[in-house]
Amino acid sequence: MVDYYLYLKRIRLAKNLSLGKMEMHSLRKTEDSREKIDLNLEKENQSTWLGRKSFRIVLTSTFTALAIVFGYLLASLPNIELFTLTIFLSGFILGKRDGMIVGFLSSSMFCFFNPYGVSPLPLLAFQLFYYSMTGLLGGFSSKFLGKKYYFKPEEDLYIFRVLVIFGLIGGFMTFFYDIFSTLLGGIIVSPTIEYFLISYSAGIIFTTTHLIGNILGFIFILPILIQLIHKLLY
Repeated sequence: MVDYYLYLKRIRLAKNLSLGKMEMHSLRKTEDSREKIDLNLEKENQSTWLGRKSFRIVLTSTFTALAIVFGYLLASLPNIELFTLTIFLSGFILGKRDGMIVGFLSSSMFCFFNPYGVSPLPLLAFQLFYYSMTGLLGGFSSKFLGKKYYFKPEEDLYIFRVLVIFGLIGGFMTFFYDIFSTLLGGIIVSPTIEYFLISYSAGIIFTTTHLIGNILGFIFILPILIQLIHKLLY
């Protein structure tokens, strides 16, 4: 009989322990879910800044001004620029529409008041189109990376996958711009393949510098700017 009572006590003790563990586990789950809800609410409340039209106008104007300032500051350095990066960043932060607006406004002002003179009309039209698409691409890139588990601007963006994506984007855009601007320049002067090859070969050092400079800028400068702005807005 004593063994039987001891056996019952052990069963009750085991049940109580298991119930206690289950309660602790449910409490932890509840606390974790509450923390997640609080964090999400905090992010939603802070990100409402971007939902305010007046604030978006201020940011759009700021990005436009920064792009123009960087354009003039680095105009004396051959093919070294932060103009493209700034426009891409504006689309990444503000979205596709506002990125296109920044790209169009900044390129319009910089190209029309370029220290080296206004570009010929076909080249000018291409530049306005290209920089508008740069802002648009920034918005698309933000949407694309925002769905990836490894993209964490609140923690660290200097991880291999993110850096490779940014480097490829910067390299592709720069290569596209250099090829088509050279092609349009050749068409204006002499619409022959021979002239295009000669002009592109003659400027290969400058185009290579432009390409490498933008790739490095997108790899090393862009991530830290996204992190800083993300911390300010969220």
